[in-house]
Amino acid sequence: MLGLKLPTDPRWVNIVEKNIHEILTDHAFCEQKAASTAISLIVRYPEESELVKSMTALAQEELSHFEMVHQLILQRGWVLGRERKDEYVRNLQMFFPKGGSRRDQLLLQLLYAALIEARSCERFRLLSESIADKALQKFYRKLMISEAHHYSLFLKLARQYGKNEKSVNEKWESLLNFEAKLMVQLGKKETMHG
Repeated sequence: MLGLKLPTDPRWVNIVEKNIHEILTDHAFCEQKAASTAISLIVRYPEESELVKSMTALAQEELSHFEMVHQLILQRGWVLGRERKDEYVRNLQMFFPKGGSRRDQLLLQLLYAALIEARSCERFRLLSESIADKALQKFYRKLMISEAHHYSLFLKLARQYGKNEKSVNEKWESLLNFEAKLMVQLGKKETMHG
């Protein structure tokens, strides 16, 4: 369903289990960045009413997810910790060339967001099925469903705002292929995407 070309190595869960605090901190900041991305799209494209409506709802949901992850951190007697650089997102955003029209930039932002949500969904599924901590299994199962919805939303919006569906699908496919090559190098850290 997600279209990912390379699944996460299931051994990634073993890495995560060695430092739950790290993955929760990274996850919290991923949720915060997702909310920021939605707000940024509203600010950059206020004339796109459907986009603004969708991103308003998404920003609220992502902030509620941030709050949920933060609450988990506090319940375990930890503090949030500092934001980590997201090597995955930084490398992903180098794929498409810079520039182009505002419409082109919107399309690329939507495709990047769709892919990030798809990979998060896939990782949440792994955690929901394999992590030993039963509370985290349940938590990630619930969030997996939300991430799948976000992935679908961004891809739908990309197809809506792209020049034509064929062109959008070609860009999406090339981004998926690039991401698969990127994932060969990642999956060795207790981060959501790395």
